[in-house]
Amino acid sequence: MVPQSSSFSVGPYYECNEAIVVGFEAPKSPDASYNNVYPEDNYAKGPPTVPNHLDDTLLNSSASSDFPGSLPLPHNAVLNHVYCENRETEGPVVALGLTHRFREKYVTVVLYKPAPRCGSTNN
Repeated sequence: MVPQSSSFSVGPYYECNEAIVVGFEAPKSPDASYNNVYPEDNYAKGPPTVPNHLDDTLLNSSASSDFPGSLPLPHNAVLNHVYCENRETEGPVVALGLTHRFREKYVTVVLYKPAPRCGSTNN
């Protein structure tokens, strides 16, 4: 089988000046639409608080005494959220966790990251 090539002819190029094409003029916008001042009180607010049901994460819970290697079942609200352990004492690492559910099984992935040092600009 011989490969076939397709060919087509290209006509001459004509430059189109959009300024003279009727219907393509840029609409004039009012000057007031560009000077909206963002109020200062929005910068003074702190970040919103975390809902209470997101405070109960698996990294912050203790293992049961019956099964030391298992954790309690997570709440549906914490699934597919990245969460960080509560750090009462400063340590060399920070633990980040993410819990997924597949049918009846729960999978928690924990990432241990070096904690930033005081005064360090590198993350």
